[in-house]
Amino acid sequence: MTIAEKQAELVEAFSEFDEWLDKYEYLIEMGKALPSFPEEKKTDERLIKGCQSRVWLDAQTVDGKVVFSADSDAIITRGIIAMLIDVYSNRTPEEILQADDQFIDKIGLRENLSPTRQNGLLSMMQTIRQLAETAAQA
Repeated sequence: MTIAEKQAELVEAFSEFDEWLDKYEYLIEMGKALPSFPEEKKTDERLIKGCQSRVWLDAQTVDGKVVFSADSDAIITRGIIAMLIDVYSNRTPEEILQADDQFIDKIGLRENLSPTRQNGLLSMMQTIRQLAETAAQA
């Protein structure tokens, strides 16, 4: 499945909910499904700057693909990073760098987040792109 297909799948999944409370619940469930993140990886180097909550993001390159893992100390934020990992993990750096993030607006996520969470979302996206750029140069 391509990034665009995965994004379309998420847009469709979110469109099944009429209320934003239900969409938040779906995000929370995504966060709960996030694999556990080792305590030893919760370092300042992996902490995403610009998030009100604490979000740790790790990237490894495996067979030419960037594999992300993450955690957060806030349930909504954990769901957001889980959603982003679902879209961007196990992709080549080029795929990540060429992808757009229009699906976030199609879901309505950006407009339904507080300004501080919007900043956090932007920081998460920027960090994912920076890690993909680093992997592309390696």
